[in-house]
Amino acid sequence: MSLKIKELPETERPYEKLELYGEKSLSNAELLAIIIKSGTKEETSIQIAQRILNLNYDPQMGDLNFLKDLTLQQFMQLKGIGRVKAIQLKAVCELAIRMCKPSNYKKVQIKNTEQIADLVMEELRFEKKEYVKLFLLNTKNEILKCVDVATGGTSFANVNMKEIISEALKIQAPKMILIHNHPTGDSTPSKMDIKFTDKLYNAAKMFDIDLLDHIVIGDKNFKSVFVETQKMAEKIVNEGK
Repeated sequence: MSLKIKELPETERPYEKLELYGEKSLSNAELLAIIIKSGTKEETSIQIAQRILNLNYDPQMGDLNFLKDLTLQQFMQLKGIGRVKAIQLKAVCELAIRMCKPSNYKKVQIKNTEQIADLVMEELRFEKKEYVKLFLLNTKNEILKCVDVATGGTSFANVNMKEIISEALKIQAPKMILIHNHPTGDSTPSKMDIKFTDKLYNAAKMFDIDLLDHIVIGDKNFKSVFVETQKMAEKIVNEGK
């Protein structure tokens, strides 16, 4: 029979340890154990938490990021995790995701590509689907609005160009920046990304809207379609010499 949490020394119990030494002193398993609350006759909550952590088959994803991709059913398939505990775990994962999102984009002045990529990096870098965001800016490059314009599969999202331009016209935004993620983690723009960007840039110009950039988000990396297109153009010119 497994040793119960209350039978452990006080300094090794998750609740007491957090009170005595602070939350940063706890391991990932101990933090999960607090959410799980209770164990079974065979295992403590810490042991159950460790079994959950052992489900991570891709260490490159990080120690905990895989948790948000587990479904309620997958959690409940684990011995010791019932409906309520599974719901609690999913709720905590969603809170963590929302905490990474800026509370308000408005009036943030965009000074460079890196700045706006940082705004959405933690939100998009682990997504399994492509999400396309449109940032609408004023003449001072201050964000007026952020709109989710499309969600796709594991390839390029089904983006409606008319909808993008329409969003800018609604609030008379003179500038915009398009951002989408690559679920593969590789931020290199695809041929489709480049082709779409070129079409959107020219279409927006017809309405006096300036597409400042199209940024592709990977795993801890990003690339500008504009910059990559320029590199490609320079390479073609150089190879032609």
